[in-house]
Amino acid sequence: MATHLASNEPSGPLASKWESHKANMKLVNPANKRKLKVIVVGTGLAGASASASLGELGYNVHTFTYHESPRRAHSIAAQGGINAAKNYCNDGDSIGRLFYDTIKGGDFRSRESNVHRLAENSVKIIDHCVAQGVPFAREYGGLLDNRSFGGAQVSRTFYAKGQTGQQLLIGAYQAMMKEVAAGTVTLHTRQEMMDLVVVDGKARGIITRNLLTGALEKHAADAVILATGGYGNVFYLSTNAMACNVTATWRAHKRGAFFANPCYTQIHPTCIPVKGDYQSKLTLMSESLRNDGRVWVPKTVGDRRAPADIPESERDYYLERKYPSFGNLVPRDLASRNAKEQTDSGKGVNGELAVYLDFSDAINRLGRDTIEARYGNLFDMYQQITGVNPYQNPMTIYPAVHYTMGGLWVDYNLQSNIPGLHVLGEANFSDHGANRLGASALMQGLSDGYFVIPSTIGHYFASQSLGTVSTEHAAFDDALHRVQGHVAKMIAVKGTRSVDYFHRKLGLLMWDKCGMARDKNGLEDALKRIPEIRDEFWNDVSIPGDSNQFNQNIEKAGRVADFLEFGELMCLDALTREESCGGHFRTEHQTPEGEAQRNDADFCHVSAWEYREGEASRQHKEALTFSDVQLSQRSYK
Repeated sequence: MATHLASNEPSGPLASKWESHKANMKLVNPANKRKLKVIVVGTGLAGASASASLGELGYNVHTFTYHESPRRAHSIAAQGGINAAKNYCNDGDSIGRLFYDTIKGGDFRSRESNVHRLAENSVKIIDHCVAQGVPFAREYGGLLDNRSFGGAQVSRTFYAKGQTGQQLLIGAYQAMMKEVAAGTVTLHTRQEMMDLVVVDGKARGIITRNLLTGALEKHAADAVILATGGYGNVFYLSTNAMACNVTATWRAHKRGAFFANPCYTQIHPTCIPVKGDYQSKLTLMSESLRNDGRVWVPKTVGDRRAPADIPESERDYYLERKYPSFGNLVPRDLASRNAKEQTDSGKGVNGELAVYLDFSDAINRLGRDTIEARYGNLFDMYQQITGVNPYQNPMTIYPAVHYTMGGLWVDYNLQSNIPGLHVLGEANFSDHGANRLGASALMQGLSDGYFVIPSTIGHYFASQSLGTVSTEHAAFDDALHRVQGHVAKMIAVKGTRSVDYFHRKLGLLMWDKCGMARDKNGLEDALKRIPEIRDEFWNDVSIPGDSNQFNQNIEKAGRVADFLEFGELMCLDALTREESCGGHFRTEHQTPEGEAQRNDADFCHVSAWEYREGEASRQHKEALTFSDVQLSQRSYK
């Protein structure tokens, strides 16, 4: 039976909830902080900033990453920028406007209080990062520069050319490594979390696999923080690094953590199109390019002329035509669906699944030097991959899986329904609703790590009576044996098919049935076929070597095995949500104009799923209430 989920939001006016909540939270004195051990899994922006902040507060922090260096975390790949309501451009921005743009951009499927806190913290993040030395772009006079991103009519995105994620991660990494040198943070590299250990209903540790030796290790703590990113690689082809996976959150889910809104996937409209059947990943071209690039297709179906030979009168700048108020800077879900609509109608450039992103107007207006200063590294990357010079010819782009809005359910304090298990950044569901606005991922990761978890985890510790738990506890042995059995079972199959074969087979099915558009028949078909692929995996997967050594096949196999379970939940969630909202577009539920048609009467809630061994997942619901915004049909016209 579905139950009510308590968000534990503080009472009072929305604009003062967070500051009032902080003022009333319980504290831990410095001497006691040194006695408390916190495990942080992940070293992207959320994990590194949390580790740095908690270490500086005096907690005993142990941070884990499966990379050889924390700087390999996928946050480094973010390109375009980070939002903050500074109003440096004097164009009418404010915390309230960023809050509203985020709620509206997520199609009114996010928690008001979390989003407002994110908008509040945005202004602190920029000051904090500037103090760290992050080299944001500046105007000629020395002031920080801003540019626009989709879903907003103001310029609030701070950036460092096309390397914003890299520069922010270096800042967080340096802050964390300062604490490593001080001895408050212990860094564990090449360690992958394999299971969560729950003792007396509380998260008290993890099991990891040493990726160099294959050894399984037990680690106990007083609380566990997951900052492990999203699950976009369930689709096989995505803009994510190939190692990105769902394993940490899925294993926590199997220990009792609810998984919220798994069907909410963001399709990014500005990616280099697929070029081959056996391509291993896709490359993102930053949304910032839509500031100066114009998206278009030929007006005539089947027009194969070179772009320079197609006159202006025969070009369809469809986003500018359909959404004159926002033009090329509509939110990602709208830009993606419209690109699909154009290619489905036969207007894809050169007969391919692609549309043009053209910079000729901007280069003529501003000069090549200005465009090169803004996007030079992105243009270079595009030319290296495609062989086409984007200063001379339009880019060809097409939507691809990028970010996931779903994740483990958390309350206002970023704690899951398992006490002591906190979840930060993309690994939780909390801030973006059904569609994330561009340049908000970096903002959420740093908000959670620098400004939220340092307060809320202290409140957790001060509100609990935590006994001492060591790795000798039976729960650690149980978890260790569970992981050993799982790995041994995979190796024992001795089949004929590679791990990549199953990953690709699942990914193509997920993209076809649960990608940019979904429908009842397709989702029901996927729910029949995913178990068949999973059964085939467990009967015919080939994993050379053994587990007691460096073995990347074991790494990949474990992650794909989890995707084969998670994909089923994702499709179930999509099937259950009989509406369209943001990135979740059910073709049966659309307006006469082809836009997403929400059903607020029946689906204005968070779907949080409970794992049940050998039984169907159970759905729980957190009702979403809105006090400061009015539910309305999204319009960007």
